[in-house]
Amino acid sequence: MTLTIVPESAPLQANEDGVFLVGKTRVTLDTVVAVFNQGTTAEEIVYRYPSLNLADVYATIAFYLKHQSEVEAYLQQRRQQSQEIRAMNQTKFNPQDLHNRLLARKSEQEAC
Repeated sequence: MTLTIVPESAPLQANEDGVFLVGKTRVTLDTVVAVFNQGTTAEEIVYRYPSLNLADVYATIAFYLKHQSEVEAYLQQRRQQSQEIRAMNQTKFNPQDLHNRLLARKSEQEAC
């Protein structure tokens, strides 16, 4: 029997929003990299996210280690987008206004 070595691409796919997902799951590259950087092993990652398979997690970690600067740039871009969306939502849905409306509604109900 002869062993044939075939290069495989990383099990990463971009969804319609440009977010990279691992394998055929909804687990993001961001998530796998974050827990890996916290010292979590590939086996523990699969335990935490059972939709992942071990080979995909190892391949994703290998991709991250080989392309760390590019992945870090992508992750920084995602953090920036997240901050922009959070700021936009806080402007649109001001928590203090919501709090005030809820207090006013509570006062109205207590008055009845």
